[in-house]
Amino acid sequence: MLNTKGLDMNDLDFAALLVSRVCHDLVSPVGAVVNGLEVLEDETDLAMRADALKLIAVSAEQAAARLQFARIAFGAAGSAGAELDLSEIGRIMAGLLKGGKVELLWQAHAANWPKDWAKLLMNAVLSAADCLPRGGRVTVDTTEGAKPGFRVIATGTTIKFTSETERTLQGEPAGALDGRSIQSYLTYQLTKTLNTKLQVTAAPNEVCFAAS
Repeated sequence: MLNTKGLDMNDLDFAALLVSRVCHDLVSPVGAVVNGLEVLEDETDLAMRADALKLIAVSAEQAAARLQFARIAFGAAGSAGAELDLSEIGRIMAGLLKGGKVELLWQAHAANWPKDWAKLLMNAVLSAADCLPRGGRVTVDTTEGAKPGFRVIATGTTIKFTSETERTLQGEPAGALDGRSIQSYLTYQLTKTLNTKLQVTAAPNEVCFAAS
């Protein structure tokens, strides 16, 4: 059951918004695949067909990366109590950001983390990348030892981190959630499950997300 802090939303509403977010993330690459197939069907020029094949390959890779991310970060992949390899999580995050304006510097220690901690880390990395509309770098560091902990730092010339996003990450959105803000609220729900907090500190060219 959701811990909603008085928010008028049940489990079904939460699931519907999360599905909306996943669909939104897939519309662009899947649409590009369809467009590429239409070009192949009608085009005879070899150069145009080569461009269409390249578009299909790149877009299909993007769609697969976003699905793989959503399966773990948003979904229920793995059994209760399962652990996830941080090296594999790093590979998934690299695939998600590949080809975009955000560079990923993955410095996590080799370890297996409880599933929900790995999901929290993945959502923190996505939140950090969302702070960089004009591109930049997301650096991921983890603590060594038995207890998980991490710092995810977004750095760039332009930082976009709103007070509404910060409030939603704290479980106190100012208004109704939508398909975009639901990801921040999911991140909050993960912190409640893990009995921790996501500490966010913002500076002119940097935002840091940390948990331990």
